[in-house]
Amino acid sequence: MPTADSSRLRSDLIAFAAVIVGLVIMAAPRSHAQVNPGDMITAASAAKVKHLVSPGVYYKVRNGMSMRIVKTTPVDWPPPYRDATEKYASQVRLSPDGRTVENYVAGQPFPFLDPNDPHMATKIIWNNVFRPITTDDYDLRYFACENLRGGLNATYRDLDEIDVGHYAGYNEVGRVEVEPMPIDPDFLKTNRYWLFALYPIMAPAELRGAGFIRYRYANPKRADDVWSWSPGARRVRRLNDSMMTDAVTGSGLPGAGGGNIVVFDPDHYSGFNAKVEDYNYRYLGDKQMLGCLHAIHSPEVTCATDGGASACPENWEMRHLYIVEATPRPGWINSLQSKTVLYIDSEAWYPIYEDAYDRQGQLWQNHIYWLTYRDRPVPDARIAIYPFKREFVLGAAATDEQTGMTAMCYLPSRNTPERECWYINMGAVDKNFFTTNAMRYAAEL
Repeated sequence: MPTADSSRLRSDLIAFAAVIVGLVIMAAPRSHAQVNPGDMITAASAAKVKHLVSPGVYYKVRNGMSMRIVKTTPVDWPPPYRDATEKYASQVRLSPDGRTVENYVAGQPFPFLDPNDPHMATKIIWNNVFRPITTDDYDLRYFACENLRGGLNATYRDLDEIDVGHYAGYNEVGRVEVEPMPIDPDFLKTNRYWLFALYPIMAPAELRGAGFIRYRYANPKRADDVWSWSPGARRVRRLNDSMMTDAVTGSGLPGAGGGNIVVFDPDHYSGFNAKVEDYNYRYLGDKQMLGCLHAIHSPEVTCATDGGASACPENWEMRHLYIVEATPRPGWINSLQSKTVLYIDSEAWYPIYEDAYDRQGQLWQNHIYWLTYRDRPVPDARIAIYPFKREFVLGAAATDEQTGMTAMCYLPSRNTPERECWYINMGAVDKNFFTTNAMRYAAEL
């Protein structure tokens, strides 16, 4: 039976959503004047979207990434996540220093945002941490990242490719679909927010069997625990969590050694994934901008006009985005990036692109994520089918815009033997999957 507080929160959420929709509608004519559904944006017409994307995405368009403009379509939260928000959000607070979330159980921690709130940016980031896309567990099977140097009208050239068996995670708090809910009892003993694993690497040959595991803790002062399996040394190695911060160029997977692989730094896996308390945040505003939330290809298509450095053409639509600047806290983290600017969709609560700047303040790295919204990850799924629509990430690109080097990732791989690829909140992995013994065993198969 709904309580008075939960009914009142539900009404407030509906009213708040109506306000957001109204703001989007009022802002639409100003933003849509430059693009319309049916437009095809190419390098020749890139100027049309200069103010509708981040500087990093604009670079990609000028260098050949085309966009097919489509009508904006709403994205809703999975019902269990929405129900958890209504039930628990009223009790969530920031710590007295404004950095750490307190009393969080499940759902979105801060559904009501006030631009005049001095902690607006930090609350947006915590909403990004506990976002609706994967709340309990996930297992992406068989994905690939191709490393290449792209550019306008460049010939597609795959310099290196990394193929991975599992990209998986398990959340100990915020669980809304798979028991134990809403908090795994293990959290009371370990204080782990989540567990992550990427293993085993299947190609290239020199990295075969490599992988790593990462634990994130609720304690703001406790660094992540990270272990890797090195195929050369054939042993588990404990890594310094600072290795998760910066893109790896020329050294392969963190801790694996060898190879000329350019990969996403782990703090940008699935968007901004750094420990919240290691950064200061500044709210830069909200804006109608382009984003890909209803991609139509799975596996994603290789862009023929930028040397394979992106997925194109794909569907891009006008979206209401929150823009937040993340700056490493002095003395807390030693990053090569002076700041990262996140563009977070206000419905999906996912950073659909991000721009990182070097220590001289120059644009350095851009990350783009291509998402889709439906009840299955691929049209012909037989197992991974859900009773409601949810978001899936189908492609991601990390570009060093000072050198042109790009890692274009396909989720799933274009050559995957596992067509369904994404298993979200289905109990596909449990805590035992995120152990060094499991990682080592998979490497030796």
